Amino acid sequence: MHQDQDVETMEGHPHSLKVKNTEGKLYKIQCDEPRTVMELIKSSESYQENSFTDGRIVVQLGEGGKEHALATHFPCSCIRDEEMITLLSNDNKVEASRDQCDQKVHSKDKYSVFYIDTVGGKDTKSKKLFINTVFKTFKYLRVYGEKGITVEEALKRDGRFLDLGNFELCNIKDNMYTTPKEKVDGLHEKKFKICLPRGVHLETPKIKKEAAGSQSETKKEAAGSQSKIKKEAAGSQSKIKKEAAGSQPEINDKISAVLQQRGTSVTGGNIEEISKRLREQYPDLKRLMESRFSGLGSYEEALELRREDFGKIEGAFSEVHRIMKMLELGKSVCKVIVEGKVVGTGFVLFDNFILTNAHLFIDCIIKGKLREDVYFTFNYVEPEPHAKYQYFKLADRDICYNNDDLDYAIVQIEPYATPDQLEVPPGLLKKFGQKPANGHGCILGHPGGALKKMDPICIIEKENREQAVISSIGNHRDDRFVVHAIKNGLKKDPFADVVTYNTFMYHGASGSPVFDVCGRVFGLHTSGFHYGFNNSKHSLIEFAQPLLNIFKDFVSKLDEEKLKRVEEETRGNHYLEELIESVLKTERALPDVDSPMEID
Repeated sequence: MHQDQDVETMEGHPHSLKVKNTEGKLYKIQCDEPRTVMELIKSSESYQENSFTDGRIVVQLGEGGKEHALATHFPCSCIRDEEMITLLSNDNKVEASRDQCDQKVHSKDKYSVFYIDTVGGKDTKSKKLFINTVFKTFKYLRVYGEKGITVEEALKRDGRFLDLGNFELCNIKDNMYTTPKEKVDGLHEKKFKICLPRGVHLETPKIKKEAAGSQSETKKEAAGSQSKIKKEAAGSQSKIKKEAAGSQPEINDKISAVLQQRGTSVTGGNIEEISKRLREQYPDLKRLMESRFSGLGSYEEALELRREDFGKIEGAFSEVHRIMKMLELGKSVCKVIVEGKVVGTGFVLFDNFILTNAHLFIDCIIKGKLREDVYFTFNYVEPEPHAKYQYFKLADRDICYNNDDLDYAIVQIEPYATPDQLEVPPGLLKKFGQKPANGHGCILGHPGGALKKMDPICIIEKENREQAVISSIGNHRDDRFVVHAIKNGLKKDPFADVVTYNTFMYHGASGSPVFDVCGRVFGLHTSGFHYGFNNSKHSLIEFAQPLLNIFKDFVSKLDEEKLKRVEEETRGNHYLEELIESVLKTERALPDVDSPMEID
């Protein structure tokens, strides 16, 4: 795989790169021969400490700002000495599989390196360009190509782009256009936007087609495969159309076959009634599915991808190492009891500070102090008489809180009894990370004040919230007044900057930490969007406040002594370090040391 040193120049070698792994640990890796970024990382002894899966890792050039993203096969010879590489784990594939796995890596003079703006050009800004939407969070994708190959070949080999088809590159500096068949030689160090013809929708690349089933395969197999008949009986549009137009006996036979396969016995009359209902509902079902999966080539493909997503969420948190990590992190989660009023959940921030929701204390805060007794129960994981939980109480009644958009509260605790035998579990502040735009997560809390529970979640993207909520209201979705009220409600705060999902964690789980699949804490489970039906309230969608937003607000209220302690605790977490630096660069009103930290 590596070059012959007696043939090519070793310019740029030996050199070293700094690598920050997915856990935030920083390493220096020495490189003595041209190879890909991922090969270089795997050659290091520290590789075993990187918790990621091949094909699901994003390579960021630099440490902050998300300016440039590299392919995992980017040649290290094209990276400057002492450059920083940051690895970011992702739930889904970020690159298509490469056929050139044995491709030789050359010295940098053999390549042309150019930049693709992640925001498309004319008629392209609203179109999906990449396999994984994570790349939209970067400014540029850094692309390379061996001198002599075409632009089209370079982007195809890159593996992060969808099949672009008939595209052009527009030079950001001078608006000059480059066609796909031109050589990459003249593109070095230039920046471009991708431009597509109006009305073009991109197809997913080979890796997605294999996972979801390509349309061409669907058309071929629809001619007679029995396995395809079974698949399409579950919901395929083309098969429904075909059978809806077919003879009644044929439809009945196939419905009967499916029901019998599932162990259900039905009479001929029932089959006819089921068939009739299906035909009546088909037009509305088709419109619904097309609206939910707009932008994809077909909603049959989208259905397969969505089924794949649900399969992933079921498996993501069933892996033993993730369960063990969640159990360990869960030691910091506690039940919060406001005496005679409410129960909720909280978790250790650092030292003896607990983070939870402010709305738990909404009726018992006077001038920045809590007037009610509050208790905190750790290790409440087994029912009586086997429970070995530990009680804590307020160390003082001062509270730092925000009862507006962020809805958080931070208090200090101390052991309720036998203080020499009780220790506060480790804090989770060091584990704070960015909120994901999509993917999977997990909530740990005490719903209903019961034993600690864990609930895997699937994040609902912002653009899909409305449809997800409307789909969950059952028969009420045909009520225009209800639908209109829900749409207006979702446009209001607090849905502007939150992470949304569905969970069974309702009352009592407020204040629970929300984790991503890597064990980072990104959200404070806060509430849900409710709507009343038949004199009862139903939760239609739940949400979490992003913890980085909460941390920034918290830091702005700290006195110098507490700020110094927070800086010590967050050292090594670049997300929090950047936020602290940002706050310190602005004028922040410091509270008096002797006064409680609060806002109205």
